[in-house]
Amino acid sequence: MTTFLSATHLTVAFGTRAVIRDLSFEVHVGDCLAIIGPNGCGKTVLLKALLHLLPYAGEIRWDPAARLGYVPQKFAADQQLPLHVRDLLDAKISFLKLPATEVSSVSVEADLTEELLDTNIGFLSGGQFQKLLIAFAMLGHPNVLLIDEPTASLDELAEERFYELLHQLQVNRGMTIVLVSHDLSVVYRYATTVLCLSKGKPCFGPPREVLTPEALQALYSAPAMYYGHTHDHQKE
Repeated sequence: MTTFLSATHLTVAFGTRAVIRDLSFEVHVGDCLAIIGPNGCGKTVLLKALLHLLPYAGEIRWDPAARLGYVPQKFAADQQLPLHVRDLLDAKISFLKLPATEVSSVSVEADLTEELLDTNIGFLSGGQFQKLLIAFAMLGHPNVLLIDEPTASLDELAEERFYELLHQLQVNRGMTIVLVSHDLSVVYRYATTVLCLSKGKPCFGPPREVLTPEALQALYSAPAMYYGHTHDHQKE
């Protein structure tokens, strides 16, 4: 399998406090890597280091063909701002010098209707806004998406639809996904590999090997909300 991303002896520190320490892992083409762990363990910090938005020690190596798209955890939008969904997407294609047809293309993939495209971004629901962020990230034809806890404020149905959308992008485009998530059922369903961050030693591997009740209890320092996994979620 082709290595798409490798991190070797990665350390991210703020002053004398190391949030990420001596971390090494690999992601292969087409993988869905889920990053999990308790609050404050460095999940978002790791994602930003992978995007080269934070200084770090060690090595982060992306495949030369990698084109990165980023979906942040949240994005504040003022309801009084006269900015519609289409305006935001048009601004990015203008900046990237892409053809105007790209907006229609990513809108179809992200399930953005014409009505949504003409909606003020301050009036979007949580699920609609996440679709906008996906469409925005998809402009420029990325082959990897880095996504930071995208469904923290969504209800269960909107969350399920969002992850189904991500899975379709992965299947249809062969896209690689690096995902910070708090939902272990989603991790079990969609992830090919899991990286568990904690104040102790990180663990890395397939969900069935990593997400044992004992490992989760050690990771979260308390009995995890964990339930049986009895059916096969292998990707079709």
